Amino acid sequence: MNKPLWLYQHDVLAPYCEEELEVNSFFEIPLDNKETLVYRDNLFFDQHFFEAFITEARRRNKPCRVAFSPEDKAITTYALLLQKGIHRQGGLYVADMWYFPEGIEEEAEPLVIETQAREIGFYHVPTYMAPPPGDLVYWVPLRSFLSIENWIHIYFANVPFGIFAEGARMEKEADKLSVKLRILLRSILERKHFLSCSELVKVGRNTQIDPTAIIQGPTYIGNNCTIGPGVVISNCLIGNNVNIMQGCQLLLSVVSDGCYLPFRAALFMSVLMENSMVAQNAVLQLSVVGRDSFVGAGVVFTDFNLLPKPVHVLHEGKLHSTGLPVLGCCVGHNCRIGSGLVFYPGRAVESDVVLVRSEERGVITHNIYYEESDHFKFRGGHKHRRLYPR
Repeated sequence: MNKPLWLYQHDVLAPYCEEELEVNSFFEIPLDNKETLVYRDNLFFDQHFFEAFITEARRRNKPCRVAFSPEDKAITTYALLLQKGIHRQGGLYVADMWYFPEGIEEEAEPLVIETQAREIGFYHVPTYMAPPPGDLVYWVPLRSFLSIENWIHIYFANVPFGIFAEGARMEKEADKLSVKLRILLRSILERKHFLSCSELVKVGRNTQIDPTAIIQGPTYIGNNCTIGPGVVISNCLIGNNVNIMQGCQLLLSVVSDGCYLPFRAALFMSVLMENSMVAQNAVLQLSVVGRDSFVGAGVVFTDFNLLPKPVHVLHEGKLHSTGLPVLGCCVGHNCRIGSGLVFYPGRAVESDVVLVRSEERGVITHNIYYEESDHFKFRGGHKHRRLYPR
């Protein structure tokens, strides 16, 4: 959601915490009688989840640990994939977040927090591509929680648990008559479509939007941005200093600070981290692109597995099923992806890789590591190697 995870955590916790201490284990936590929150630094949780947890934990005034019901669809369907931070304990799933009202204690009772997941569709396709009635859906939580241990968790945190969840919360809020009337009145005053008024589309300072652009909320656009003619944006988060040129189409995506999209680039349920560029006619679907990376013209990240089975991804050296019939790809930080390449679903490109299309390599069928990069060549009889581990 256009922030490093540590900063996102700090922003969520700022109203509740007075000081912070980073430790490697419970044994390093000072033994005092202060109200204490303990959590792992790889956890993603939004303010709605944390508010529900801390409010109930303080009401009980007992040591508590975050827990989830086995019936929670958002957790069991997505959050348990390819991770160890959320695990079964008795009849519940527990996670590495604790609350202690009077300092650290050995035991903490599970506190079940409902994510309030709602089934929301994002594709309707012929039934031979998906089970009847042909809908591809997500269980979108109104309270989000994840243990981020694989690139697909970054995708989940930004899209179904992030911008998609924000839309679901706004949709629920719009069920109130007072909210509907407020949005309707604003749209009439501004002479705009209901979904395009300033109640649903928030625009920062010094941002220029061409009159022919179509923007529908809930959408957030930062400062110093340029939105060109014919651009279509729906339910997205756009950071600061972003340039989106003519004819680009963005849906349910996160475009972070400093990114650049030339004409006719398309993003669907995808994430661009800071200072990345997606060139003309490139298509990203359900994908993640890291910081300072470039995706060339006409590159296609496919997302649908033509074989009748879920997409698999590599995790800790082994292929694992994601249980998802559609999933895009991942590009690491500081990569350069040449024009015209086609990526199979679920593939990943390691950071610092340069890929150029050739007669031998036009379709990427496997994960690409740094050693396979096109700039990893012999020079003067010696290979260039990184001085840091993969």
